[in-house]
Amino acid sequence: MENRLNGRDVIIPSCPPLDNVHFKCTIEFDMNVVSSTTLRNNLADTLEEVKKRDYLLVAKKGKITSAIVDIDLFEDLLALSNKKYLASIKKAREEYKKGQIFTHEQIFGEI
Repeated sequence: MENRLNGRDVIIPSCPPLDNVHFKCTIEFDMNVVSSTTLRNNLADTLEEVKKRDYLLVAKKGKITSAIVDIDLFEDLLALSNKKYLASIKKAREEYKKGQIFTHEQIFGEI
């Protein structure tokens, strides 16, 4: 499938379903952009790709509408805008390293 994205030709791969055939689709990303259709059809692979690239831009009908961001990058972005949040993340990581953690039962009890 060929699309235009920001005035540029972008080839967005598709993996058509075949009856009784199972295969893994290889997704190629151009400039960290993925179409919403490719994202929907290959969510698990796309999320793995986010870990490698830090972020992916999502295009719908050829227009970039949103982004998927790795959690570490997201925390960094939040930290840049909120120093109190950065301090809370640092404290939580230190507590975790020291083994100062709570079990699910301690937090939520029996649900």
